[in-house]
Amino acid sequence: MVATYTIAGRQVGSHYLAMGWLATFAGGIYYVASGPKTPAASIAAPPINAASSDEADFIKKFIEQAEKKN
Repeated sequence: MVATYTIAGRQVGSHYLAMGWLATFAGGIYYVASGPKTPAASIAAPPINAASSDEADFIKKFIEQAEKKN
């Protein structure tokens, strides 16, 4: 004999409620652990506020070298 609950006018077995709860819990964990859908490279870099074009070029080269090291 299975314990049943009346939900929205229908008799639902306790084992179905347990399976539904576990599926919802597992699906929630999968959703949270999946991470962001956009790749990190597509995030725009902040603007370079340089006083001259030489300074802007230096900053760009420095950033490129730092990214190559990682």
